[in-house]
Amino acid sequence: MRILALSGSLRAAASNSTLLRAAIALAPTGVAVEIFDGIANLPHFNPDLDDEANPHPAVQHFRSQLKAADGVVISSPEYAHGMPGVLKNALDWVVGSGEFSGKPVGLLNASPVATHAHESLREVLKTMDARVIDAASVRIPLAKKRTDVQGIIADPVLSSLLSAALTALVGEMSVLRDDSTTA
Repeated sequence: MRILALSGSLRAAASNSTLLRAAIALAPTGVAVEIFDGIANLPHFNPDLDDEANPHPAVQHFRSQLKAADGVVISSPEYAHGMPGVLKNALDWVVGSGEFSGKPVGLLNASPVATHAHESLREVLKTMDARVIDAASVRIPLAKKRTDVQGIIADPVLSSLLSAALTALVGEMSVLRDDSTTA
């Protein structure tokens, strides 16, 4: 099974991106977590440029990566009580194309006090018919710890929060996979 991981931050040392790198190491056996690093390459969303016959290469790549994933995990900071513009732009490119429809999604945040970004992200994903999994959507308090991937893995509280979220997401992915093979 494959989880596509999206960071809402473009900063190289962003805590939310660090969570995703830790998710790679903490993923359950048989699950690959792959970070999509092309969000910054997506053009500004413009419906006039959304040509299905000749899509922008970065948009085409993003859509194909989402389509190939069994689930998605999004780790996003909160800017001005909402999700970062770069993440919203990426999501705008796939509203009409349907890659999130029915797909299990987990939401992560590295700040225990960031609530508005999660709620705005949930609303956008709901509009896109994504299946946001509550048990896979957690706030993991990294902001004050300023820890790296190894620090997350070594910390029993942080690693258990992240592992539990991944396990919940994989559980939903498995249910969908089982349903599709019996249908």
